Formats: sequence, C-alpha cells, structure tokens
Amino acid sequence: MRILASALALALSFGGAALAESCEGRNVFETMPSERAAAIEEATAGVPFRRGLLFEAVRDDARITLVGTYHFADPRHEALAERVADRLATAAALYVEAGPEEEARLTEALAADPTLMVDPTGATLPERLEPEEWQQLTSALNDRGIPPIMAARLRPWYVSMMLGISPCMMRQMAEADGKAGGLDHMLVDRAAAQALEVRALEPWDTVFALFADLSPEEELDMIRANLPAAAYADDYAVTLTDAYFEGDVWKIWEFARHDAYANSGLSREEIDAQLALAQERLMDQRNRAWIAPLLEGATAAAAEGKGIVAAFGALHLPGEAGVLSLLEAEGFEITRLDG
Repeated sequence: MRILASALALALSFGGAALAESCEGRNVFETMPSERAAAIEEATAGVPFRRGLLFEAVRDDARITLVGTYHFADPRHEALAERVADRLATAAALYVEAGPEEEARLTEALAADPTLMVDPTGATLPERLEPEEWQQLTSALNDRGIPPIMAARLRPWYVSMMLGISPCMMRQMAEADGKAGGLDHMLVDRAAAQALEVRALEPWDTVFALFADLSPEEELDMIRANLPAAAYADDYAVTLTDAYFEGDVWKIWEFARHDAYANSGLSREEIDAQLALAQERLMDQRNRAWIAPLLEGATAAAAEGKGIVAAFGALHLPGEAGVLSLLEAEGFEITRLDG
C-alpha cells in the first residue's frame, strides 16, 4: 500500500542524496482540494505528540533525548543535528533502529541469500497480477531502473517499497553506491567521531519478519494500492519531506490515507484495513519492542549521571501507541524541545 512504502521510507534505513537540491517535485498540499486538506487536519487534531521532532523524556534520574529522523539526506538536517550535539556529547550511548553492525549484517545476508528479496520458485508477478496491473507496474519500475525480467520474481513487499521511493531518489542512491545520508546516519557518524557507543533497538533481520505471514492477496494489495501514485512519486516525496521539516509528523500518515482514498481505486474500508495492518507491523509492534532497551539504557546511564539519545523514524514518535505515549505510560515526563 502507498502508506506502507511511505512509512518504510521513514521507518527503515535507506540512503539517498539531497532531495531539496536535485529532485524536482511540488508539494501536493499546495494544490490539494480544500475539503481534503481539512479532512487531513481534522484526522490529526487529537493525535498525541503529533507535532515535533525533538523531545526529552525524564523519570527521576533517567533521561532520554528522542530525535525523530528522516532517512533520506537533506541539507536541512544539519540544524537539528546541531541542536542534538551537546546532548550527544554527554550521552552514555546513542540508540538507533539499526547501527553499522546491523546494516553490515543485512548487506551480507542479501548478498548471500537472494531469496530474501526474490522468489525463485513461486508464481511470477505477471502471473499473479492482471495484465493491465503488470503493465502499469513494469512502467513504474522501469522508471526506477528495475527491468521487468528482474521485477517478475521480486517479492511483493520489496516491490511495494520500491514504488514508494521516487525515481529521482533511486537515481541518487545508485550514484551514491547506496550510501545513506539521513539524520540518523549523521548522528551515528558524530557518535563514532567521539567514540560514543551506538546500540541497535532491533535485530538486523526485522524487515523480513514484518512481512513474513502476509497472505498472497495482502501482498498483491500492497502493490495495487501503490500503483496510482507511483507516477507522481517525486511530488509525493517533496510533500512528505516538507511535512517532516515542518515537524507536522502525523500529517504524513493521514496525507497518505486520504491520497489512497482519492487515487487507489480501493474502498475506504479496504484502505483503512491496510493502514491498520501497516501501522501495527511497521510502527506499533516495533515501538513496544523498543521500550525495554530504552528503559534499560536510560537506567544504566542514570547510574553514571548521564542520559541517552535515541534517534529513529519520526513516525514512531506520535500516536497512542507511539514511543512518546508509551514512555509517558511508564512514568516519564515528556517535553518538546523544538517547539
């Protein structure tokens, strides 16, 4: 689904070059029908911690600085990185979704076992999709440098993810040899420069577990719901990036929902069901799993008179099941630092 790929772009680690400098696109909010913009605003109104990228959570002596990141590079990251610099300098550790060791293990696993992304024995995508769907898909993937002969056996979750990354970003990743440049990687580099320990919040193979038990139809629905918007992915990327730097994080989620309502061809019930699945898989269950290592790290750091810094995809911060609400339920007082 479109929102799945959008969430992946924020919640998983993918590198790219500076979108603002070399990708062309328009912010869709500037031309969006007023009733849709109003519906998005209404949907975000009551969401806890919907705004903000930088927070502090404090419980007794335990202190956690939380940074909502965007995993594609952009020169605008520098300002937030500077705001975190002093806290990083005095922290006991930096926690990220996947550190350098986890990323290296993922790269090695993909090289050693192509079946993680390719299905060598099952029915091909042209056999599973309708002819017009396959034609539309191959056109979108060609724009992203993926030929049909290769796409035919890619696993649907990976295809869906590729549709959510604009052709411009795909070209930039190729030119940069796949190297990442988002805020989380900037902070990891700074931590390394000061010999600060970097710890992962989850195992290297988490991405594969997220999709392991989807039904065949759920897999194809991920692709079908992505296809209508794939042609304007550069616009989509600019829209999401602008919302991120405005600190209006949950607006990203609801924008994708209402975009799917208008353009996917699926019913609202189908879209809401897919969104519920995506939120549970990509965010909520991971958020819950991250609380224990964050609490353990903050407690150990407090014994040294220090805090910790945690940097992860911005969509993990807000919401009833967001990391900030979960920490609040654990007795932490939450303060926004970039408001």
